[in-house]
Amino acid sequence: MNHNLQTMKLPELGFDDWFEQRSATLLQPGYSLARVMAVDRGAFLIRNQSVETYAELAGKFRFAVVDASDLPCVGDWVCVQCHPSGGPAVIHSVIPRKTFLCRKCPGKTVDSQMIAANIDAAFIVQACGFDFNLSRLDRYLVMVNEGAIEPWVILTKIDLISPEKLDQTIGQVRQTRNATRVFALSNTTGVGLNEFRTLLVPGKTYCLLGSSGVGKTTLLNRLIGHDAFDTKAVSGTGEGVHTTARRQLLILDNGAMLIDTPGMRELGLLGASTGLDDTFAEIRESSTNCRFANCTHSGEPGCAVLLAVENGTLSENRYQNYLKLKKESEFHNLSYVEKRRKDKSFGRFIKSAKKSLKE
Repeated sequence: MNHNLQTMKLPELGFDDWFEQRSATLLQPGYSLARVMAVDRGAFLIRNQSVETYAELAGKFRFAVVDASDLPCVGDWVCVQCHPSGGPAVIHSVIPRKTFLCRKCPGKTVDSQMIAANIDAAFIVQACGFDFNLSRLDRYLVMVNEGAIEPWVILTKIDLISPEKLDQTIGQVRQTRNATRVFALSNTTGVGLNEFRTLLVPGKTYCLLGSSGVGKTTLLNRLIGHDAFDTKAVSGTGEGVHTTARRQLLILDNGAMLIDTPGMRELGLLGASTGLDDTFAEIRESSTNCRFANCTHSGEPGCAVLLAVENGTLSENRYQNYLKLKKESEFHNLSYVEKRRKDKSFGRFIKSAKKSLKE
């Protein structure tokens, strides 16, 4: 595959001075810059100013990778060598990421999984009614804030609830998450769609996040202007059926870019201390008044956070969700650090064994 496309300048694909400064030392003679448009089972689809083509990792790069999160992901900028004959391009390096979406790998593995990179704003989609869940919303917000991405909350299926219930739902989101932009719309009736579409800026990259069935793919089709992606009817419980199979970056008609991601059943946190602080800003602010600088807010005397819970300025539910996410993040991070320590020890053992054999 080597499609000639309408010529686009790199800034139109999201490249700016930040990336230029960090790519200068990585660009060798014969290399060029491209953006990763899709990743599917280890295959990479990349795009530069004029061509979209498949790419593979250079052997030296593949060998140097020590963690799966170092591999190219959707939205990354990469240094590539393109073949004039039309064969797969070769990826030699990944430009440092300005922002990122990362989670703990699903299951018992304690590795991090990079979902997408270089995103300006993430649309956290929740459907009014069955899917609306503040605890899950906080989990998404922690992940988005940890990657330094601006979070927007998109409430879909507003045609299924009353205006009063909608106002109440928006109020719940804004009450403590006051730095978050909240938008309400209906894919069915079209209410709010045009206003939302006008907010998408050419050259900026956005990302759709949310559980399966909340209307992400339908929203994507509405923004594109036609049904480019399959959707399936919701089940009898009101829950939708997972339709998106891979992560991909799409360019909308107005020049804005949108990354669609599969609905994630598991959203494990790993070492997300900054994301927790930013998402639970009111807890961070209260903690400055704690008696002890290293207060864990779980029972120490003089804890200002516990006092806020007692006097009602911090809700018990929000406090408990904070403790749960903090404990999970710290536990996974300790496991990850221990795994990396063992991996390094094993690597040293192999090197030592090889050296002994040579002698």
